[in-house]
Amino acid sequence: MEGEWEREREREWVSSLLYKCAEDAAAKFDCVCGVPYTALPLATIICSTKDHPMLIRRKEAKDYGTKRLIEGNVQPGDVCLIVEDVVTSGSSVLETAQVLQAEGLKVTDAVVLLDREQGGAARLKAEGIALHPVISISTLLSVLLGAGHIDEATCRSVEDFIRENQTFNAGQQKDSSPAKKKKCAEPSYGERADRPGIHPVASRLLRLMEQKSSNLCVSADVTRAKELLEIAETLGPLMCVLKTHVDILQDFSSEVSGRLKELAEKHNFLIFEDRKFADIGNTVKHQYEGGLYQISSWAHIINAHAVPGPGVVEGLQAVGQSLGRGCLLIGEMSSRGSLATAEYTQAVVKMADDYPDFVFGFISGSKISSKPEHIHMTPGVQMQSGGDGLGQQYSTPDEVIGSKGSDIIIVGRGIVGSADRLKAAEEYRHAGWEAYLSRLSALS
Repeated sequence: MEGEWEREREREWVSSLLYKCAEDAAAKFDCVCGVPYTALPLATIICSTKDHPMLIRRKEAKDYGTKRLIEGNVQPGDVCLIVEDVVTSGSSVLETAQVLQAEGLKVTDAVVLLDREQGGAARLKAEGIALHPVISISTLLSVLLGAGHIDEATCRSVEDFIRENQTFNAGQQKDSSPAKKKKCAEPSYGERADRPGIHPVASRLLRLMEQKSSNLCVSADVTRAKELLEIAETLGPLMCVLKTHVDILQDFSSEVSGRLKELAEKHNFLIFEDRKFADIGNTVKHQYEGGLYQISSWAHIINAHAVPGPGVVEGLQAVGQSLGRGCLLIGEMSSRGSLATAEYTQAVVKMADDYPDFVFGFISGSKISSKPEHIHMTPGVQMQSGGDGLGQQYSTPDEVIGSKGSDIIIVGRGIVGSADRLKAAEEYRHAGWEAYLSRLSALS
């Protein structure tokens, strides 16, 4: 309770800074809307403490209720202030503005806690929206350097990265797409998210990875629901994916899955149920949508073995595609003596290519597909290479992301088994993200 109280005080403090930023900029507005979903709590606090009407933007319309993308008392002609936590390209703010404008609202100003100064402000200005940051990345670097929290080498490295990865050119015309970043041998997470034809789950995942500077998936292999929910609440801000093994929970209920969904929205992560479906199509269809767990109702991502043939994907797709879910195929495993041969792995990649509307990537020890649309998630990650007594083989974050070309590190015991899970999760998040930045820098 004490930790949650502290986090609430922090949110209130950030919200007050954002509101003061709007006041200092003399922004005029009638209502407030937070960019979903990380800025939603900030907008809520502003509206509740300053008595402003609040609008809520959904990322997708529900198939029940009002079925609207904007919830709240919409008054056409009103001016809406947009609230965001971090701006890179400005695309999330612009998307929210366009949805609001489609409802007859006007958008002239947006407030943000941190402007990464990668072209977002210029892009929004071209669309008639003034961005007001509480702090810019250059100011933040100056403060951290002056306080001795970073050294000059780190400061220069970040400044070089920002300068070389601009998303908008001043000469671009209104409504044009962001400028391409410095050409690399491979695109960044954000660039991959914008590729035509990419699976919606993959696009959403890549975007939130970039927004949160995290390619960490926490594997919560625990047997009690209370502990699972504590992990989701505490580590949610640091991870992009929470991996569950729901069938090892001794006290699963629909309330547990419902709470997991709430925490996923609150902390902006996806839920991955590591069910490893491996049966005929009709059987996996029922396993996915029915039974005690009703996995399709709450898990954004599932995985499957390709051994049964394409029927396993077709059965799962019959349930999950209409719900906006996605599937990972198991191409390689991290256990010693795995029977997943190179020939099998090639067949898995072919199967993924055959079902792009549902399969968006792989569980694998390394990058097995050259397509930027495919996401690779690698289990068996620890800070030290090695293995355990049950055949699990471990690789480091730098090996997995830097050398093997994977996208997401899956960490279980290195975090869940730690005496300080929050500290361990931050260490893995930082190590994984730094390995990704180093990979991009090395290939530029």
